[in-house]
Amino acid sequence: MISRLSVSIVRACLREGTGGSPTAVLDETPLSDDERCRVPVLAGTSHAAFVAVHGSEVSLRFFTAGGELPACGHSTVAALAFLAARAGGSEYRGALRAAGRSFAGRAVREGTRFRAVFEPGPVTLRDPSPDECALVLPTLGISPGTLVPGARVASAGRARLLVPIASRSELAALAPDFEALRAACDRFGLLGCHVYSVPTSAGRIAARMFAPSIGVLEDIANANSTACLAADLAGRGVTGIAVDMGDSLGSPATITATARPVVRVGGVAEVPGAVLELTG
Repeated sequence: MISRLSVSIVRACLREGTGGSPTAVLDETPLSDDERCRVPVLAGTSHAAFVAVHGSEVSLRFFTAGGELPACGHSTVAALAFLAARAGGSEYRGALRAAGRSFAGRAVREGTRFRAVFEPGPVTLRDPSPDECALVLPTLGISPGTLVPGARVASAGRARLLVPIASRSELAALAPDFEALRAACDRFGLLGCHVYSVPTSAGRIAARMFAPSIGVLEDIANANSTACLAADLAGRGVTGIAVDMGDSLGSPATITATARPVVRVGGVAEVPGAVLELTG
């Protein structure tokens, strides 16, 4: 039984000051993993980030209704903004730790908001197998002829399939079969599918992340997938991207990433002045 919890609902990865992905951020507290999975449900968010400060290092744990994640990019952006708001001042720098990995993060105040950036660590890339393509791609509902060559399996903690598509309009029209997608992703150990439009000359991209295997049918913002995409596109000469997400869910979000030479990813977040009290 969850006793009273104080939770900040941070809007991570805003687009021009609006939208973003609401993320529950709270101080570490003694809870079972099942109770942690209930926090985003009670808070009305897709994810929850638990923050524990140990001297100069901050430990992070991430949960959805489906379980714990080894990494979560937009929740890291939210946690950095949360820490920066608490610290005060114009800039926050922290040594973060999640799933046994240490990495640096920073957040700079921009008026009432914070621009956060961090290094998600090494990204592994490989071509998908014929079986992965044959079983996963049809579940996305992509019209024939709109797929673009270049699908990749990428991981910044957990593997996901990056799927290029011809246009933003085709992306907006996708209606995946989530049950079939989950079964296909579970078979190959994939977190989900990050479907994205062909980058413009300026590196602007639209994307949708489908992850029913972790209890999130569609993510408003997915920074780790953006980091994976940045790493993949860097090999094709694109070193900086801005990825628009969340439009299909009515909450526009933008995540930025560079790969010169290491991958850095981030976004703008807004921390509420008041906290939400949860019981349940």
